[in-house]
Amino acid sequence: MSTSTTAPTTTTELRDAVRDAPGPVVATGAGTAADWAAPPAPDATVISVRGLAGVVAHNPGDMTVAVGAGTPLDALQSALAEHGQRVAFDAARVRRGATVGGLFATADSGPLALAYGSLRDLVIGVTVVLADGTVARSGGHVIKNVAGYDLAKLLHGAHGTFGVMSEVVLRLHPRPPAVRTVALPCPDLAGLPAAGRAVTDTPVEPSALEWSDGRLLVRLEGTEGGVEGRATRLAGLLDGAAELPAADADAAWSSHADAVEGPDGRAVIRVGVRPTQLGEVLTSLVGEADAEDVTAAPATGVATLTVPADAEVVAAVHRRLAAAGGTSTLRSRPAGTDLPAWGPAPASAVLLRAVAASLDPDHRIGRGRMDPWLPRTGAPA
Repeated sequence: MSTSTTAPTTTTELRDAVRDAPGPVVATGAGTAADWAAPPAPDATVISVRGLAGVVAHNPGDMTVAVGAGTPLDALQSALAEHGQRVAFDAARVRRGATVGGLFATADSGPLALAYGSLRDLVIGVTVVLADGTVARSGGHVIKNVAGYDLAKLLHGAHGTFGVMSEVVLRLHPRPPAVRTVALPCPDLAGLPAAGRAVTDTPVEPSALEWSDGRLLVRLEGTEGGVEGRATRLAGLLDGAAELPAADADAAWSSHADAVEGPDGRAVIRVGVRPTQLGEVLTSLVGEADAEDVTAAPATGVATLTVPADAEVVAAVHRRLAAAGGTSTLRSRPAGTDLPAWGPAPASAVLLRAVAASLDPDHRIGRGRMDPWLPRTGAPA
């Protein structure tokens, strides 16, 4: 049980909450990733960032927006739509109210990562409170390359360790006037890399390319005439490819999102490997680890799957990915289960511990979330 919960509404209040809390603290937003990674320390003070929500500054001409870290991304997208803009990001749990800060902290991503990258590529500035109460700012509203230490990149995927985010500045993109989806049959996971290359070798430039339910879904965005022509061309170039009616396309992408989040009672794992190895690795996991609900991005090598909520099965998946030179992260664990969140520590874990020792020597922020890569108690080793 956590010792207490606090809900600041300003950066100053957040600073005071972090600085004055006894022992470890853990940040939370909408709670959509509460069962991701490793569990936080049971005695941690919970700091809710839901009060740090809303648009702080929107510069439509510069295509940037600054928001509180507790802002639900779906609400932000609705506000930006009035200006014909969007955050080009579509992780599955956005539809459940996931916050900008939470999505960034967990390094989540969706199908649009093929064309636009993850939030690592879309976040151009952050305001964060460090363990000693220091308010640090990195980046800003100007999109440019800079030399020096990039705090935002450090926080991406750190699962709330190192600091608690207060504000996030995002790069925006225009909302596409038209969207089409072309489906290509691909019943065999082993053939996934070749099927993906067949699409990417064409000149249609998909914004998303995902495998789900035995077929590749190809999303095309652009002008009405442009996407219509590209969809027709793709269907003509690849045997079996056909454009889906709008309602069927919506249902297909919704089913894909359902699979990404997984059913109750099974562990959800996200994996990443070289695209050329993706089919082989997923085929082996289906056979050896009873993997189901598989979704995969053949052009990026990222996939999600579910396996039985058994510690040894999950550990075996981690080992399989490590052996292939890939990565794996536990994204969801059924209540009451104790499952390994991470695979074998990479060589970079030494650097991770050194950074933690510099920014948070007592490992107060998010203690436990990256166990065993970072220690669960005491100062980093």
